[in-house]
Amino acid sequence: MMSALPIPNLPLSNGTAIPQLGAGVFLVEPGEAEGVVATALEVGYRHIDTASVYGNEAEVGRAVARSGIARDELFITTKLWNSDQTRAADAFAESLDRLALDRVDLYLIHWPQPMFGEALGAWKSLIEIAESGRASAIGVSNFEIADLQQLMDETGVVPAVNQIELHPLHQRRELVEFCTQHGIAIEAWGPLAQGKSDLFERPELLEIAQKHGKSPAQVVLRWHVQQDRIVFPKTVRRERMIENAELFDFALDADELAAIDAYEAGTNFGPDPRTFDAR
Repeated sequence: MMSALPIPNLPLSNGTAIPQLGAGVFLVEPGEAEGVVATALEVGYRHIDTASVYGNEAEVGRAVARSGIARDELFITTKLWNSDQTRAADAFAESLDRLALDRVDLYLIHWPQPMFGEALGAWKSLIEIAESGRASAIGVSNFEIADLQQLMDETGVVPAVNQIELHPLHQRRELVEFCTQHGIAIEAWGPLAQGKSDLFERPELLEIAQKHGKSPAQVVLRWHVQQDRIVFPKTVRRERMIENAELFDFALDADELAAIDAYEAGTNFGPDPRTFDAR
């Protein structure tokens, strides 16, 4: 087993800390996730992001158990699925059973579903889960400003994290500013635009990558890192896991950051959180 990679921890508002780079298992095929997580842990990742709807919590749990890594060296996130918002306590217990853990480090409400009005009740359940010690931190995913404001106004408890689609083509600046003002850490899913754009072919990005001796993907991930975001670049390949972690031995200057900032186009590749209601 390799030692942990030199990945910085970022403080969360509740006093805990989170590794800035993690390995996510979204859309990892059934039967493949255990091996992917085992490889990530062997390479040196210590932050694993899963969700009940991914269908691979049990595989994540097996890889964690097999790794021999002390529990307090790991950061495990899972998420409450949409159809479970009215039964969050039971759904959380089921996730713990599948993970074979007695606690997680972060538990998130996966989508706000404002058309159903169930997220507030779910958030109250997450507050109780956190108070029980079974989740070290609680937060949300894909929440818009109005969704966040409701939770805070009604409970006084601010989510530690908001995990959102965020990449150079979809920078969510107003939402990010709101989260920053309220001490909500931003986790970027799809940080490389999911390979669904011409991002890595753009001349400015290629020039920056060449200057630093890095790949365009590493440059974009560094752009995220320098803005204090937590990132999960998806891969199932060992060599790409290693490459994705080589972000902390170079820095982008103000002009380079601005060149990537200029790619903002409001282009999302995932669902719109205001209307997404999959159950």
